[in-house]
Amino acid sequence: MLIPLLAFAFGSAIVAAVAMKFMPSRAGTIEGRLEELTVRSTDEDKKPRLEAMIGFVKRIGEKAPQSTKEMGSLRLRLVQAGYRRPEALTMFFGVRVLFALGLFTLFASPLITRPNLLMALGGLGLGYLLPGMALGRLAKRRAHRIRLSLADALDLLVVSVEAGLGLDQAMSRVGSELSFAYPDLSDELKLVNLELRAGKPRPEALRNMADRTGVEDLGSLMTMLIQTDKFGTSVAQSLRVYSETLRTKRRQRAEEAAAKTGVKMVFPLVLCIFPSIWIVTIGPAAIKFVTVLFPVVYK
Repeated sequence: MLIPLLAFAFGSAIVAAVAMKFMPSRAGTIEGRLEELTVRSTDEDKKPRLEAMIGFVKRIGEKAPQSTKEMGSLRLRLVQAGYRRPEALTMFFGVRVLFALGLFTLFASPLITRPNLLMALGGLGLGYLLPGMALGRLAKRRAHRIRLSLADALDLLVVSVEAGLGLDQAMSRVGSELSFAYPDLSDELKLVNLELRAGKPRPEALRNMADRTGVEDLGSLMTMLIQTDKFGTSVAQSLRVYSETLRTKRRQRAEEAAAKTGVKMVFPLVLCIFPSIWIVTIGPAAIKFVTVLFPVVYK
């Protein structure tokens, strides 16, 4: 009986020693708590600075010249890129003005090269155009993400409608289920649900969703849903047919991209790989030719 008791006591002592070894000390706990408080205080200090910077950009955007024709397209592009807040347009104008002035100052000052008025004016125009190009790129990336997520969303929508849910409830359920995998499409479906709850007609809410995304496939889907609701046909059957059509389009796009690969590979082959092969194969012969020919010429 004594041996098991001694083994139990020895094991308990080892466990207690290991626990005391890894247990944080009081001083370490206090230091960790102070560090959390200081980090929190620094984060709180950064918020007023960020708000002040945002306010400065807004004031510049409000004073910037704005074209009435350009504002409509820019607002639509901002919405398609995912920026729906009312001050997004003002912020964009402010960023564009600051970027243009920054590049103008950079090229007009002797920081990089000698001051050149022509380069400074070119930098001013480039700084004015680059934010618009970046915004268009962001809108295209978001549209591509929505296009890739549309097939899975259609499958879930078909299952939900065939299970007995209405179209509005099915779209709300699909939006909540896709919030982790496809947040862009989930936000759009949730926004459609909010518009329907606010009393907006379903065709108008669906058209607004198509305009906000700028995706052609999603626009065709919204048109199909509007016609289905108008003529009273089966929603589940229409969604299933459109899902098969959409997957056929995706396969055709993949085949088209694969067919373009050979043509796109020509440019890196000619510009990068072919000169290296030319130097490796013809270089030694050219060196030998020069070493043999030049003594003969000079003699």
